[in-house]
Amino acid sequence: MAILIQFAIGLIFGVGLIVSGMSDPAKVLNFLDVGGIPAGTWDASLAFVMAGAVAVTFIGFNRVLRRGRPFFADRFYLPTRNDIDLRIVAGPAIFGIGWGLVGFCPGPALTAIGFGSVSAVIFVAAMFAGMVLARFVAHLPSLTRFVTPADPLET
Repeated sequence: MAILIQFAIGLIFGVGLIVSGMSDPAKVLNFLDVGGIPAGTWDASLAFVMAGAVAVTFIGFNRVLRRGRPFFADRFYLPTRNDIDLRIVAGPAIFGIGWGLVGFCPGPALTAIGFGSVSAVIFVAAMFAGMVLARFVAHLPSLTRFVTPADPLET
């Protein structure tokens, strides 16, 4: 039963991405084109989508974390580290560069695959290759100072 509920939640998320236009890379790229040439290509509607998502998440997290445990697990799995290291800076930078270059982030790319988008398939393949590469790089001996036993990549 839990898997069906989780599937329904994912389906609602995907529909939300489609309705908001976030699965359309052109809309995302127009949002990022603040000082664009030609002038007038900036589309602010994505800012409202993001603001709505942040508001819902803020309220949702506050309510959910008041519960003793989540619905589908024995306990909450929350980050315990609060330091800033190379991976915390490099990961979002790589994400932002990729988002700015192609207009996809993981959720909308997976949604766009459902429409048969070739660019989404290429993006998702590159994303999975990047995930494999990140695991490999995290285990290199010269980077062991950045990997701790509590690191999620270790599990």
